[in-house]
Amino acid sequence: MPDQKELLAQLNRFTKREHTLDEVYLFDLILCDNEIDRDFDCFSDRALGQLAERFVGVTGIFDHNPRSGNQTARIFRTELCSDPERKTANGMPYHFLRANAYMVRTESNADLIREIDAGIKKEVSISCAVGKQTCSVCGCNKLQKACTHIKGRMYAGVRCHTVLDDITDVYEWSFVAVPAQRNAGVTKTCGGGADFEKEALRRALDCTGALLDRLTEELRRECVRLCYRGGESACAKALADSTEHMSAERLLALKDSLSTGLATAKEKPQLTPDAGRTEQPQMRAFRLGKHD
Repeated sequence: MPDQKELLAQLNRFTKREHTLDEVYLFDLILCDNEIDRDFDCFSDRALGQLAERFVGVTGIFDHNPRSGNQTARIFRTELCSDPERKTANGMPYHFLRANAYMVRTESNADLIREIDAGIKKEVSISCAVGKQTCSVCGCNKLQKACTHIKGRMYAGVRCHTVLDDITDVYEWSFVAVPAQRNAGVTKTCGGGADFEKEALRRALDCTGALLDRLTEELRRECVRLCYRGGESACAKALADSTEHMSAERLLALKDSLSTGLATAKEKPQLTPDAGRTEQPQMRAFRLGKHD
């Protein structure tokens, strides 16, 4: 990892004048990896390399809402990394795309910076276009020919998923509440402090109660995601709000019930466009978090 002086030099390639460290806020994030995500998709290693090249200079927004007023940060450096001690769910060496991002320190984003430092604003999701969506069972490119295999189902003891490859474009990365990729998010401020994930895990393991609270919160967020999986409605919102007061046992029962219901329901995009909002044609190409 370059030191802060080197990072600042790379950052200033994207500014109209040179900025000092006092003027900018730097932070690291994991954009994506080659792990099978919540939608049973995963990026190929080649796709991660292509994303690393294309995401340099890309803006960060909120909730995949492509408005200029929604821009909050920009990536100025990327790095393809690996963890030799970790394997993906399908037995592949674990690789992930790390990025360095910055924002200018202003009065209006002071609260956002504090929320990032506190780990509140953490999860991120990317939006990109791919040329291949390959079925892990039969090798069929689903963009050219449909196959009968269903993502998430077991075939000969192996769970079916889609391998995303051949990146043709990237649009943005967003702060979101529930990303499709579990590991995507802010990791630390650049050049200082321990890795956020390791530090958070260490603190949790120091206290059984803290660990239980963390697991319960992750379970609650998964239930909220499932509530809205079929689209926003008054019933979905009421059910999602009720999870705030549920115990871990009740949340687990709700999750099982929602998962069973979704398994028999017709799949639709996770990122359903808001009513009345017209999405740019190129943005429909692919978004991490959508179903086929």
